[in-house]
Amino acid sequence: MAEQMSGPVETGAEMDYSEHEKTYAVFLAGAKYGSIVIIALLISMSAFFFTAAGGITSFLLFLVLSIGGSFLAR
Repeated sequence: MAEQMSGPVETGAEMDYSEHEKTYAVFLAGAKYGSIVIIALLISMSAFFFTAAGGITSFLLFLVLSIGGSFLAR
């Protein structure tokens, strides 16, 4: 059987706001750095496919763009 509640459901348990803020900060960091990696990947893929750069040069370009973008995003 279900438990009987004596008050409105909206009041529920107390919120742990510090944990919410930590989770949101991790989400924002993941979104920011994930976007940087995806953009660097797309640029390096276009350098590989549309220029005579080659695979190694495109991989190095990906590393430089990822590290540089992460450094600038701080």
